[in-house]
Amino acid sequence: MPFNPETIVGEILGRRAAKGGDPAASDFECPYIHSRCPKRSTQLKEEPYPVCTLWRKNDAGNPELDLIFVCPKRFYAVDFLNDVVEHCWPGDKPKNPQVAPEVKMSGFGNVDFVIADVKEDGEVEHFLSVELQAIDITGSVFPAYTALRAGVDLDKRPTYGLNWDNVYKRYVTQLIRKGYFHHHWKSKIVAVIPEQVYQYITGRADFIRSTDVKNPQVNIIFMTYRLEHDPTRPGEYRPKLITVEGTSHSSLQSAMMYQDAPGKEAFTAQIKKSLVRSINLADLITGGEIPGELGDNEGGGSSDLEL
Repeated sequence: MPFNPETIVGEILGRRAAKGGDPAASDFECPYIHSRCPKRSTQLKEEPYPVCTLWRKNDAGNPELDLIFVCPKRFYAVDFLNDVVEHCWPGDKPKNPQVAPEVKMSGFGNVDFVIADVKEDGEVEHFLSVELQAIDITGSVFPAYTALRAGVDLDKRPTYGLNWDNVYKRYVTQLIRKGYFHHHWKSKIVAVIPEQVYQYITGRADFIRSTDVKNPQVNIIFMTYRLEHDPTRPGEYRPKLITVEGTSHSSLQSAMMYQDAPGKEAFTAQIKKSLVRSINLADLITGGEIPGELGDNEGGGSSDLEL
């Protein structure tokens, strides 16, 4: 049964995806950073992979719920740094705000931006760090992208998904660590993320949240956007600021670590399922293979996963 790729890919180069569109006609220029799209795919050697957003339910219906950022440059359609200053800056507004991109430090990692209030002598008085995060794709929507460029339908729906667990486990863990550092610096880190991702995080971790993000106890602030219909560009979409809430690194960490334990009976049921592959301990001691380790004749293999 034919499958319409326009119900998978939401936007290409900031415009609604349409069959027959050719991003090469503009030399793949991203309208938000005013330069060539930096997004890449292992399946394209020379060209960018300019997919901005995806539809979650394959019906190209409600953008507020179902259209989600898969490229962080999509946030650049709005002045999110100004929104950070307006909604998240503690105390009086900065007198001389300046933006430092890609700040890195050994033992800390890096953040996408730091907004610093710089004094006349060049010293930094106060600052806020800012992290942008879209969502990764599992599987591939590349067949949908190529079908759009060719102006045709797909023979079947591609196998792909959104990597919610990666955001929850990796990104939130990094936020906790960086929030801890900002706590010691008496500063804050602002996570700019899609509203759907924030709802997923709060659905899994019941941490303490406050709209009083200027409170000294708050060192992690979630600032979320979702896409809505753009009245100035019929048929297109624009980001809208939805949520500004804060928490502490300790509250977020506790919510992730100390969740309700599953029942013992459920775990013993899983043990019984695994016992069908039971191993004699004596065999392990006398030289049998230990599950999870390589045998004598096996070497390192290559992964089928795309990076």
